[in-house]
Amino acid sequence: MFDSFGLPALLGFFLVAAGIIWIAGIWLSDATDVLSERLGLGEALGGLILLAIATNLPEIAITSSAAVSGDLGIATGNILGGIAIQTVVLAILDAGCRGPGGPLTTRADSLILLIEGGVVIGVLAVVIMGPQLPPSLASAHLTPARTLVVSVWLFGVCLVSRARRGLPWQDRARPRRKRIRRSAKKMGSTSRAMVLFTLGAGLTLAAGVGLEQSGEGIAGEIGLSGAMFGATILAAATSLPEVSTGLASVKLGDYELAVSDSFGGNACVPTLFFYATLISGKAVLPDAQATDIYLTALAILLALGFMVGLLFRPQKRVARLGVDSAIAVCLYAVGVLGLIAVTHG
Repeated sequence: MFDSFGLPALLGFFLVAAGIIWIAGIWLSDATDVLSERLGLGEALGGLILLAIATNLPEIAITSSAAVSGDLGIATGNILGGIAIQTVVLAILDAGCRGPGGPLTTRADSLILLIEGGVVIGVLAVVIMGPQLPPSLASAHLTPARTLVVSVWLFGVCLVSRARRGLPWQDRARPRRKRIRRSAKKMGSTSRAMVLFTLGAGLTLAAGVGLEQSGEGIAGEIGLSGAMFGATILAAATSLPEVSTGLASVKLGDYELAVSDSFGGNACVPTLFFYATLISGKAVLPDAQATDIYLTALAILLALGFMVGLLFRPQKRVARLGVDSAIAVCLYAVGVLGLIAVTHG
């Protein structure tokens, strides 16, 4: 689509598409809050699945475009690199926590978040297992690993939904009423919320395809592999909905929801491998490269770091960040350097 464009034009289109995703992400988040509440979808469908899908629409668009064109490397890099960078988004949200109360993981005082983090690690563990299985196990282009990823995610959604209704060791989790009231005030009527959700979804999908197409051209112009570009710059652009929704939650003081949105979206993203397999007609995970496994392990380490922060709730800050956020930023920076080494190794 952009073969005739030079690097400046490609960069301009990429930035415009990223801006559209940022604005549409805010609409999708607000509309999801209103629709899940007014249509009685419940926390499992409305709060977990619908919002996870809404904030991951850029990844869905990129996966679709890449699968149709046969460029599964950039799709795989975006999926796995996106999980890593969307975990680092928590450090950005941490920097937005002002005043007394400590870092983000100190304020998000819910052990349910540890369950959500465990779901992320469980899904990523299956992603690591997948490439070790022989391709001969695939049936109708589907592998046991792909089916298991979706099954683990759905089981995790059920666990989190059950935990939010109450556990023996914890009182019922606080509802997200404050953000819902703000969203309802912005959205107005239910019909308007549905229109904005549909419009936001359409714009996000279109912008996501534009990101993938222009990003592929940029990667070629600067001599960067599709997998490397997908795992870094493209993943950063597609994480914008998580940044916008997370900052809105932090501003309202709903720190639990800010962390939950990140973990929930990260657990949902690997299910896109199932989707990519259906579109491309090719089992994706058996052909996973060393960079893909490396990114998966990096994402697990980042998730574990924030889970430890949620458990120990450190008060100390380093350069306006909590200790866990500072470690995550450093770990991601070192991880990207390692990714470059793996790519050129």
